[in-house]
Amino acid sequence: MIKFKWLVIGLLVIALAVLPVLGCAAPAEEEEEEEEVGPTGTIYIGGTFPLTGPYPEDGQAVLEAYKNYAAWVNANHKISPWGTSFPEGVTVEVTFLDDKADAATAQTNYALMMAAGYKTFRISGSGIATAIKDTLVTDEVAATTMASGPYLLTPTIGTIFMNYPIYTDQMAAAADWFMERWKAEGRTGKPRVAYLTNTSFGQTLIIPAMKAYLEGKGYEVVEGCPAIKPVPTSADDPEISAALTWCRDNHIDFTIGAMLVVGAVYTMTKADQMGIGWNKAHNMTVALCSPAHLTIFLRDTGAPGTVIGNGLVIAGSYPGWDDTSDGVQFCKTLMSTYREGGFDPKMHIMYQHGVVEAMIQVEAYRLAMINTGKSPADLTSADVLHNGFRKIAGLDTKGILPTTIAYGLTDIEGADAVVLHQNQNGANVRLGAWPLRHVY
Repeated sequence: MIKFKWLVIGLLVIALAVLPVLGCAAPAEEEEEEEEVGPTGTIYIGGTFPLTGPYPEDGQAVLEAYKNYAAWVNANHKISPWGTSFPEGVTVEVTFLDDKADAATAQTNYALMMAAGYKTFRISGSGIATAIKDTLVTDEVAATTMASGPYLLTPTIGTIFMNYPIYTDQMAAAADWFMERWKAEGRTGKPRVAYLTNTSFGQTLIIPAMKAYLEGKGYEVVEGCPAIKPVPTSADDPEISAALTWCRDNHIDFTIGAMLVVGAVYTMTKADQMGIGWNKAHNMTVALCSPAHLTIFLRDTGAPGTVIGNGLVIAGSYPGWDDTSDGVQFCKTLMSTYREGGFDPKMHIMYQHGVVEAMIQVEAYRLAMINTGKSPADLTSADVLHNGFRKIAGLDTKGILPTTIAYGLTDIEGADAVVLHQNQNGANVRLGAWPLRHVY
């Protein structure tokens, strides 16, 4: 018993000796967390631009916007002042070639750029888009675009992603507006509508779906208006007189069409001379697609001092430079900060288009890096297409476009509404925005 007692005491002594040691043991040093390093490298945005050819001012404005926007992203590491952050270790560079608005030249440029390892592209015009659409799909290359015809959605949806809606949807919005005004004014009968158009992209309006839409809205579609050459030489071009005379003789109330600004200026100048137009001797309202941008039409006709084409409606274009939206102010900041000569109130409005295009391409790369975990050098064009462009949702231009941008496998249209502007006594007046009708 005594031995057992001393054994227990001995064990207690040992335990008491050990416990303080255990209690005072220094904690193991925590391993220092490694600082997370984001992707590094360079992304190349851009493609081919119409720097020469029929509309070089448009192309040069878009390219300048790309360059200014890239410089801003590199300095601020954000998609936009109101948008998400962009990896600080990734540099944005702009690459470009002149396609001369020519399909063959653009295809050659595309082959050169893809061979050099570029992963996105851009489209200047309808001829280029139709010539290269299938190649882009096969190669899994995404492209932004200056063109937006219904051919981009039919017979199949490709990989050319638009800023503004297709031309047919632009003209459907204008037709909705005109019919609303027709009824509000108490006018009876069916308004007579004709296609007044002068370019290959304008011919994309003359499709069965467009005619069916117009007739469904209550229009009488009158076909047969003579064609005007793509780039008229003056207001006295005989094709313009022939088309306008035909409209007057056929009692046309409303016309839709697609022209470049130069064509719109000459056509409306001649219409004024002939007493044809909004509330004129022959009361006819002319509506045109976005390439006839009202801001530039007014600039080139000397408004507001000189008023030509009063009542002209332009669909799907961009706000004037006096617009107070955050998006337009951002464009002006880009010019003021990075453009030689600063902000120019006479800058072509396609500068805004270029900012949106560049924003789309950069956002696509950002999402592709996040969704694949890859750095720029490891991304493929398919990565940027599937994990970038097709994942864009809620991309906000703060007023440059009338809605946010979202894309998907079957959605390449970008904005979900068409904005209309009207020339009212030399002022660019926003009429409102109309939903897409998906006319194609």
